[in-house]
Amino acid sequence: MGGWLKNAGTLGSIIAIVSGGLIMTVVALVYAELVAAIPKAGGEHHFLLRGMGARWSFLGSWGITGGYISIVAFEAVALPRTAAYIWPEIESIPLWNAFGSDVYLVWALVGAGAAVVITWINYIGVKLAGIVQTIVVATLLVIGALLVFGAGTGGSVANFEPLFTDARGLFTVMVVVPFLFVGFDVIPQSAEELNMPPRRMGVMIIVSVAAATLWYIMVILTNASSMPREQLVNSDLVTADAMAALFHSPAMANVLLVGGMAGILTSWIALLMGAARLLYAMGVSGMLPRWFGHIHPKYRTPSNAVLFIGVLSIAAPFFGAGALGWFVDSGSPSIVFTYMMVCVVFLLLRRREPEMDRPFRAGGATAGRVLGVTGVILTAGLLSLYIPGMPASIAPMAYAFFGLWWLLGFVFLFRIPRGITPGEDAEERLLERLARR
Repeated sequence: MGGWLKNAGTLGSIIAIVSGGLIMTVVALVYAELVAAIPKAGGEHHFLLRGMGARWSFLGSWGITGGYISIVAFEAVALPRTAAYIWPEIESIPLWNAFGSDVYLVWALVGAGAAVVITWINYIGVKLAGIVQTIVVATLLVIGALLVFGAGTGGSVANFEPLFTDARGLFTVMVVVPFLFVGFDVIPQSAEELNMPPRRMGVMIIVSVAAATLWYIMVILTNASSMPREQLVNSDLVTADAMAALFHSPAMANVLLVGGMAGILTSWIALLMGAARLLYAMGVSGMLPRWFGHIHPKYRTPSNAVLFIGVLSIAAPFFGAGALGWFVDSGSPSIVFTYMMVCVVFLLLRRREPEMDRPFRAGGATAGRVLGVTGVILTAGLLSLYIPGMPASIAPMAYAFFGLWWLLGFVFLFRIPRGITPGEDAEERLLERLARR
């Protein structure tokens, strides 16, 4: 938040978030139609398999999975970093320096312990995850309401200045849009486990993007109103210090951080769930080892995939707080790449299968074409922000993480047989070809 307000200004940050929200709304409309038409676990995997074939399906699935896993790793590091603001004592027993920050044993164990709990919640199943999500989201909303109340009673519009800095600052906010909005696409991943009509799943995707946009605007305005910009941008955890300033009480910073940790937990649970379902879908179709396609006999969850991601998240805190930005930035281009592919397959399925049952339809024939083309153009533009040399290009270490993920992906990609063309039976044909090997 401090970087946003410093680089883009209050109005500039809002313009960037609204622009990102509009892009994500276009993508969400595309997702809403596809998930209602093809409500299968793994979402994008099945959309792309049906509309573009096996290898394209793998590329899209691998991209969004990498994005999810990078954010799961981010959450495992963000939790102890936030907790240390309340309990500085956890920064004890130094281990090593990683990526420019010291790593402490107790600090890392807080993140690793939380990773164990989140993995267990996902291992048990969607029902338990839903109960936990309800509690943490309710906590987040209550503390968000307190933040709004504090801004209304203790904030000042004069602190909004400067409203705008320069266009380059807008790009620094836009580059994290995929990270900020990712999550609506978890609904398709768990489509088979949700006791929800297909059309309603589509509607919920749109609602989630709109709610996220309003939430980020609220956070920008409340933070910006709390104190003069010069003080705000030098804060270590801006929103916590803003809350303390609005209520003239240091204790309120800790209350805000409880909400911050609730936010970390809710996205952590959801994205681990989404990543596990994608690994499961790729395992079932033979794109990844069959081990990932295992379903727990009692809990009916993709337990091996959950455990795999859980182990990665347990390890993440030992990379230290310096890896936070790199985790986010390394996954964001992959997420946008998959969004662009989903917009392409939306157009292809509209043309090839006009009679497909679409319980949620994102406009008629002409409106659908406009929507799909707009989605491809907007996501391609967003993807271009990550090109080296662009105003908001990411750090070299983030490119390294990004490259390593895709290098591993190409190892699996070339194991997938050529010639598995699109179609409703594409997965069956892929499995038959693999069985004959």
